[in-house]
Amino acid sequence: MHSVRVTVVVPTLAASPRLLECLASLEAQTLPGVQIVVVDNSGTGAIHRLGAARYRFRLIENRSNAGFGGAVNQGWRLVPAEYCAVLNDDAIADPRWLETQVAALERRPDAGMAASCIVTPEGAHLDSAGMLIARDGSSKQRGHGQPPASYGAEEDVLLPSGCAALYRHAMLEQTGLFEEDFFLYCEDTDLGLRARWAGWSCVYVPAARVVHAYSQSSGAASETKAWFVERNRLRLCVRCLPLSWLAASFLFAKIRYAWHVAAMFSGQGKAAEFRQAGGSGWRLPWLVLKAHADLILHLPRLLRQRAAITRTRKIAPAEFAALLRSHSISLRSVASL
Repeated sequence: MHSVRVTVVVPTLAASPRLLECLASLEAQTLPGVQIVVVDNSGTGAIHRLGAARYRFRLIENRSNAGFGGAVNQGWRLVPAEYCAVLNDDAIADPRWLETQVAALERRPDAGMAASCIVTPEGAHLDSAGMLIARDGSSKQRGHGQPPASYGAEEDVLLPSGCAALYRHAMLEQTGLFEEDFFLYCEDTDLGLRARWAGWSCVYVPAARVVHAYSQSSGAASETKAWFVERNRLRLCVRCLPLSWLAASFLFAKIRYAWHVAAMFSGQGKAAEFRQAGGSGWRLPWLVLKAHADLILHLPRLLRQRAAITRTRKIAPAEFAALLRSHSISLRSVASL
């Protein structure tokens, strides 16, 4: 494999001690010449109180929280490279994480993205082996909760989780970077779908292993998370789904809401976690209504964005819909995971 340049961006808000383990894992990468950029979104210089200066990285300090996508975009623009990676600040990468992903993309010039094997802290279960999509535009982790060995083959998947992913710079030049208006959540699905429309593939690399302390930064089931996930799901639907899926997404969303209610009372899924964390179940319908109001308010701008994305398309809508169906997850599973 010829020498390649890779930039890894690590956005951080809390700058917790877990970030030190993340940086140590990046310094231990077997791929030479890796550039690391940490983007401190705390607005208070929190990283300086952590004692991270012993690690080698470029630092961007924001005066306020620029959001996940905005922070990653800043890092990629500061140090552009042939391959651009993103890693959560609560994730620890195997030493061969980058080497194996770059090798997979070098073998596959049609692939613009690589998905990692992301496991939970005890290592016995998957967080994700790529991402799946439901008929209402909700995205969920492929293989979540299952043994990593069940997903031991290198294969095509829909798109990677933004927790730990590698992107080809040539793809990003064509599709654009993360959508910064999303702020938190779903920006990885949005970018991945735009890339698939543009004809790029995504390969899952089981040897690219990452240990992730899931949702340590933003909370597993907070009101903030529920708001951004639902708001951004609606934005993603308008921006990226084929018309046949977009038209049906509102009906399928109602079905998912019903499954959420059932799962909440049976103690399953994010709605149940939200309730167990002290949130009121009645807040969730309010957040849904608020997200739909936001969609109406921003619909003209989203439709202009959809038109711009349409101009990058390389495959037909029917082919894209078939691709989504081949990487789909049921609404019931979305509600129960």
